[in-house]
Amino acid sequence: MSFKGKTVFITGASRGIGRAIALKLAAEGAQIVVAAKSVEENPKLGGTIFSVAKEVVEAGGEALPVQCDIRFEDQVEQAVAKTIEVFGGIDILVNNASAISLTNIENTEPKRFDLMFDINVRGTFFVSRACIPQLRKSDNPHILNLSPPVNPDKKWLGAHTAYTLSKYNMSMIALGLSEELKKDGIAANTLWPQTTIATAAVQNLLGGDRLIQMSRTPQIVADAAYYILKRPATTCTGNYFIDEQVLAEEGITDLSGYSVVPGANLYTDLFL
Repeated sequence: MSFKGKTVFITGASRGIGRAIALKLAAEGAQIVVAAKSVEENPKLGGTIFSVAKEVVEAGGEALPVQCDIRFEDQVEQAVAKTIEVFGGIDILVNNASAISLTNIENTEPKRFDLMFDINVRGTFFVSRACIPQLRKSDNPHILNLSPPVNPDKKWLGAHTAYTLSKYNMSMIALGLSEELKKDGIAANTLWPQTTIATAAVQNLLGGDRLIQMSRTPQIVADAAYYILKRPATTCTGNYFIDEQVLAEEGITDLSGYSVVPGANLYTDLFL
């Protein structure tokens, strides 16, 4: 499949993995909808919808920066309507936007719980809902959620119940979509990294510079997404993908170039 002229709607695309996927597909000639909240740069996070849109164009794609807080369905509907107005439809949806708080139940405040469920669960659900009518018109439509394989082992729930529940819900939404939309030929899958990824979340919330140095760059997830989204939607659906596995299936086994620090011992992702 060629991405030339394909419209890709990416939530949380102003930085990190969302940005990396946007630039990867832009280099293939895709039309990228940079849907995120950030219009002014936060020094701790970096990136805005406008800075990424500029990079998308420089990479060879077309860009539509859209300020959109996916907690609010009116903003989602407006973002989708603007996409249709500018690009004529939607071929691919990447549900990347996410909130994180690695707190146990006792230390999870209601507002933090609500934020994770409003973005990770409700946002993913209603962005998908808004895009489905447009995806039906595409010749190889995909939905890709950035969420982990569902594993009921209490180990993953005990450490940070609220966050785990919210991310598992994203994955369950993908499975539900894959079955519901099978008749329409719309693929729905999830993608998750084998190791920690050098993003603002890892820098600011998980382990600082030390963990960044034990991580891979977002490019590995972007490359894996690229190969998933190239596959036929009618047969590639309902999967929990891991980036390493996707690349191995494409014959790519030397992953050393993705390490932030060449030769460093890598830190396995917290869900794996």
